[in-house]
Amino acid sequence: MYFMIPTDNFVVLQNNSTSVDLSAIPVLEYVEFCDVVQSLMADSKNHIANYYAFQQTDQYLFICAILRDEMHDIVVFAHSEPLGLKELPSLTPAIPQIHIFEREIMENFGVKFIGHPWLKPVRYAHNRRDKSQIMDNYPFFFIDGEELHEVGVGPIHAGIIEPGHFRFICNGEKVLHLEIHLGYQHRGIERRFVELKKPLQRAVLAESIAGDTAIGHGLAHAQLIESLTGINVSERLQIERSIALELERLAVHMGDTAALCTDVAYQLGQVVNEALRTTIINTTQRWCGNRFGKGLIRTGGSDYPMTEEFINTMLGTLDDSGKRYMAMADRIYTLPSVLIRFDGNGVVTHKQALSIGTVGMAARACGIPRDIRSTHPFQAFRNYKYTPVLRTSGDVLARGVVRNIETRRSLKVIEELVEMHKNSVLQIAKPDYTSTLNPNSFAISLIEGWRGEICHSVITDANGEIVHYKVKDPSMHNWMALALAVRNQEISDFPINNKSFNLSYCGFDL
Repeated sequence: MYFMIPTDNFVVLQNNSTSVDLSAIPVLEYVEFCDVVQSLMADSKNHIANYYAFQQTDQYLFICAILRDEMHDIVVFAHSEPLGLKELPSLTPAIPQIHIFEREIMENFGVKFIGHPWLKPVRYAHNRRDKSQIMDNYPFFFIDGEELHEVGVGPIHAGIIEPGHFRFICNGEKVLHLEIHLGYQHRGIERRFVELKKPLQRAVLAESIAGDTAIGHGLAHAQLIESLTGINVSERLQIERSIALELERLAVHMGDTAALCTDVAYQLGQVVNEALRTTIINTTQRWCGNRFGKGLIRTGGSDYPMTEEFINTMLGTLDDSGKRYMAMADRIYTLPSVLIRFDGNGVVTHKQALSIGTVGMAARACGIPRDIRSTHPFQAFRNYKYTPVLRTSGDVLARGVVRNIETRRSLKVIEELVEMHKNSVLQIAKPDYTSTLNPNSFAISLIEGWRGEICHSVITDANGEIVHYKVKDPSMHNWMALALAVRNQEISDFPINNKSFNLSYCGFDL
C-alpha cells in the first residue's frame, strides 16, 4: 500500500555521480526510517543500491540509497544510533533484498537485527566486531534426514580461481539447498581508500577491486572523485570512457560464452569464443598497454586519448571478431545438444529476482529492465539512449541469450559512439591529481559494469579528507540468485549455473 512520504524525509539526487553536503541528508528516527524504506520499496521499480553504517565520533550514521528507475533519480536518507548499540528490528522480513546489508552491518559493528532470518557474517574482515566468529565455526544451514547428504566444494578450487566454499544439501543427485560461504581473502579495500592519501594510489586501487572489471570500477571511482572536486570532463573523454566500458563488456561476455560451452562439452564454441575474447582484450592493450584497461581511466583526463589510427584498428578488429562471434553464437543457440542443457536449467523467477534485488544481466534475464545505462545514465550514455536487453525465463538459456544480444548491441554501441567521437570537440586533458575534495560531503557514483550495477560512495571530513569509502559490486546482490537457481537441480548442473552468473569473489570480499 502506498502513502505519501514527506519530501523532507530524504534528499533526491537527480544526477548520477553527485556530491551533496553531508548535513543535507535527513537523519530520521529508526521507526520513521523503516517506514520510508518500506514505502519506497512498495514500488517494484525501486531497489536498494546501498545501506551501510559509518562510525562517527559519538554515533553510528546509517546511510541508505534507493534507486528509482522510472524517475531516474537516487533517494538518500539516514538514521543515527549511539555507539555501543546492540540491536535493531530487522527490515529483512518485509524487504528481503536488504538482508545482505544488515548482515554486513552486524559483522562490522555488532548490531544484531532482531527478526533477521539469516544473520550470519559475510566477509570475516580482520577488524570485524566479533573475533569469535571465524571460518571454522560458520553456522551452515543443516537439514537432518537419513536420505540426505552434504557435498562441500572449495574453498580451494581445481582451476585458477579465487577461494569460495559451496555447501550443498542433496537428496540423491538433487540439490535441496546451497549455501555460499565467501570472505576467505579479505583485502581491506575500503579501508585502504581511507588510508591512501594520493589520488593516483586510489585510482590504481579502484581498478584492482575486481580484475575482470578494472574499467568499470575505475570509472565508478573517477566519477565519484570528479563529483567531489567539481571537475567536468569533456564530451570526448566521456565517449572514450564509454567505449572502454563496452570493450570490457564485449570481452567478458565472449569469455563467459566460452565457459558456458565448456560446461556442456561443446569444444568448438569454447575455443572460438576464447580466441575472440583475446582479440578484444588485445585491442584494449593496444590502446593503453594493459589488456584489462588498467591505467586507462583516470580522474579529470586521460594519458591515452584515442587516436584516429587506434580507432581504425579497433573498428577493423571489432568488425572481424564481431562477425566471427555472431556466426558462432548462431550455431551455439540453435544446437540441440546445447539448448537441451541450457533451456529450463537454473531458473530464477521474476518474483525471486525482484525480492532479492538482483541487478545487471541476471536481472534482465528475469524480465527486469534494470540497467544503469538506461535508468541512471552516465558519461556518454547521457546523450545516447540505451534500451536494456530483456528475457523472461530466468534460466541459463536466458542468461546466455542476454549475453549474446548484449554482445551484438555493444558492437553497435561502440560503432555509434565512434561517430559521436568524430563529431565532438577535440579537448585533451591530462589526469588531475591535485584538486581538493569538497569538505563534509557525501557523494555517490553508479556504473553499469558488464556484471551489473557498480556503486561507489564516499564521505569526507571538514578538511576534505576521505573518512569513509564504500564499494558495492553487483555480486553483493546476485550470489543469492545463484543459490536459488540450483534448487531442485541436479548437482552436476551447478558448474553451468555458476558460469551463467560468473559472480565475483574478490569484488564481494572488500
